[in-house]
Amino acid sequence: MEGNGAAETVVVLAGGVGGAKLAHGFARLGLGRRLAVVVNTADDFELYGLVISPDLDTVLYTIAGIANPVTGWGILGDTANTLAMIGRYGRPTWFWLGDRDLATHILRTERLRQGARLTEVTQELAAALGVTARILPMCDEPVRTIVRTPDGDLPFQEYFVRRRQRDEVLAVRFAGIEAARPSPDVLRALDEAAAIVLAPSNPIVSIGPILALPGLRDRLRRSSVPIVAVSPIVGGRALKGPADRMLASLGHEVSPLGVARLYQDFLAGLVLDRQDADLAPAIAALGIRPFVTDTVMRDEGDRARLAQETLAFAQQLRGARA
Repeated sequence: MEGNGAAETVVVLAGGVGGAKLAHGFARLGLGRRLAVVVNTADDFELYGLVISPDLDTVLYTIAGIANPVTGWGILGDTANTLAMIGRYGRPTWFWLGDRDLATHILRTERLRQGARLTEVTQELAAALGVTARILPMCDEPVRTIVRTPDGDLPFQEYFVRRRQRDEVLAVRFAGIEAARPSPDVLRALDEAAAIVLAPSNPIVSIGPILALPGLRDRLRRSSVPIVAVSPIVGGRALKGPADRMLASLGHEVSPLGVARLYQDFLAGLVLDRQDADLAPAIAALGIRPFVTDTVMRDEGDRARLAQETLAFAQQLRGARA
């Protein structure tokens, strides 16, 4: 990309570790504020009186270069003395919170209680960590993912962390989505976009809530810039998390082709791994241009490479439209 104008913004829709890794790859391309990462907030919840935003924090810590590289979330070298003491007081400690990580939640909660928007709070935290990319919550209103299982409805973190994703997912809904709206900051980023990328995040519970925001999916359908997705499914499996099992239990094909069908109404291109190259013709038959490469991000070099290849692919599609 050339120039520094708003018209050259790259917008990445993301959630989870895979989304954070690709967002970090784009940040490594030196885009600065020309990178806007729209992050799922339907995973957010309250614990010990604090507002926890797992996906926002994973993206923030990863781009800031302080994330734990082993887990993909949390802060490298963090301790858990506070959580251990909470356990001594007899309170449940199923959700891991590091001592430095707690500082983020404390300050977020304080600023929200003072009346600040979640977007404003996130910008303040990002600036303090030296992050120049715009990390944008998908909305400022509370939205919560509810997972229906054979044992009943579960808040997302109960399903994902406390019960370790072992329940069969029968349905997913987003409580509060009808009253939510994409933030003005998200809409501005979409207006400025030269390319829009859906990260290799869970299509159901990471990208799904963003697309479910009233008016957002229609806006993508009407977009004049290319929209490209990177498949989170490689060789019939999700590299991390329950996306493969969730897609299967909800009746979707567990493959890049299945992902393409979920986004078919607005998607121009799909990046898929070499392991799935045989699916390229079927994806092309949907009217979606396939691009085959190595999508597994083993290190930071892979992240930057995949981001650069994805951006070049989007630019190629943009040129074809011109």
